[in-house]
Amino acid sequence: MSDLYLSRIRSWFLRSPPAEWAINKTREVLIGALRQGPIPQHVAFVMDGNRRYARSHKIETIEGHHLGFEALARVLEVCYKCGVKVVTVYAFSIENFNRPKYEVDGLMQLAKLKLEQLMQHGELLDRYGASVRVLGQRDLISPDVLEVMDRAVSTTAHNTTAVLNICFPYTSREEITSAVRATVEEFSQTPRPHSTPFSQSRITQKILSQQWDNGEPISPVRDPSPTPSWTRTRADDPEGSVSSSTTLPPDSPSSKFGGEATKVAIFPNAENITSETIDSHMYTAGDPPLDMFVRTSDVERLSDFMLWQCHQETQIFFLKCFWPEFDLWHFLPVLVEWQWRQKQKERDEIKPRGRAKLA
Repeated sequence: MSDLYLSRIRSWFLRSPPAEWAINKTREVLIGALRQGPIPQHVAFVMDGNRRYARSHKIETIEGHHLGFEALARVLEVCYKCGVKVVTVYAFSIENFNRPKYEVDGLMQLAKLKLEQLMQHGELLDRYGASVRVLGQRDLISPDVLEVMDRAVSTTAHNTTAVLNICFPYTSREEITSAVRATVEEFSQTPRPHSTPFSQSRITQKILSQQWDNGEPISPVRDPSPTPSWTRTRADDPEGSVSSSTTLPPDSPSSKFGGEATKVAIFPNAENITSETIDSHMYTAGDPPLDMFVRTSDVERLSDFMLWQCHQETQIFFLKCFWPEFDLWHFLPVLVEWQWRQKQKERDEIKPRGRAKLA
């Protein structure tokens, strides 16, 4: 008797009314117990093992991916019931375009089909108030699939309680590169909203002051060119936190010594760029910090996924099961261990404070 036949018998039995009732009651009790403790607010899944599951069960590769999408629906319901706010899944890597064309095309069409089903039977997302967001390089997605994805995003946009991030097609390096590029554009091309007036007399006074400080003879200031320009970067300037420049037209009254104030384009200072600045341009901007990273199929690597979002508090779990097999019974031990680690961390933080009081 083949493994596939046994799997189908098991699936048929679990879908029978008595078995479904017993399983649902047990699931509700377990989830209710989990909700009594801390719950991760942001969980990421690498849905790995669809192809190996298909090979081990002697079915088509695309069927393995189809079962993987069914597993995703099960996991989403568990997460949202437990109180997880954001679920991020690695649905398709940019590197997957190196796979055979028939498999890539099949994955694209499968994603299109599942998103269409999600919109037609959207009880799961609407029940938990989850909105869909597609993160990745849109220009690599075929137009027909992109249209369905945009429709899924707009259809669920009214949901504000939870989020489903679908990374498709995605790599962390591409995301970080995109965020850095957006930051550079913001800091080099976007003036501050309120550019400040700057008088020509103050510019001249600044030049004379610098010459005096340097011990240079002070000479009358003449226009070196028809359209002179000055750039201020002195740190001791009251507005030294930004760089500014102005160009005075020759016929302008401001171009003569002691003229009226001139508008100056003021740009943000690159020294003010922080990790928070980059984070605000990431695909996951606005999401809670990543609490839990889960990968199936017993592969212990991140595979260029959520590299920026992983931080010192992110707990990483590598599981042996294939993704199509993943369900509450695999996820439950992970959640329990995460909660235990959180409580252990709280105890470790309380001990030093208690010792300080005794001292």
